[in-house]
Amino acid sequence: MKKRNWIGENLKKVRIREGLSQEQLIAQLNLLGLDLDRTSLSRIENYNREVYDYELVYLSKALNINITDLYDEFNL
Repeated sequence: MKKRNWIGENLKKVRIREGLSQEQLIAQLNLLGLDLDRTSLSRIENYNREVYDYELVYLSKALNINITDLYDEFNL
């Protein structure tokens, strides 16, 4: 089984649902203290980069969601 980043598609769906561009989400993450660039976010959303646990915390805070929402395709 090929490994892939499970949250990529859900992250993108939530970001778009919230009306945020990748640049806007990056700006919010940077304000919270996470140094992530647009290329890295794009790679996460497209299953080309793994996500670290601490990044999940920042992503959920920036999007005002629970971490588990990124894993639950039916919760979107």
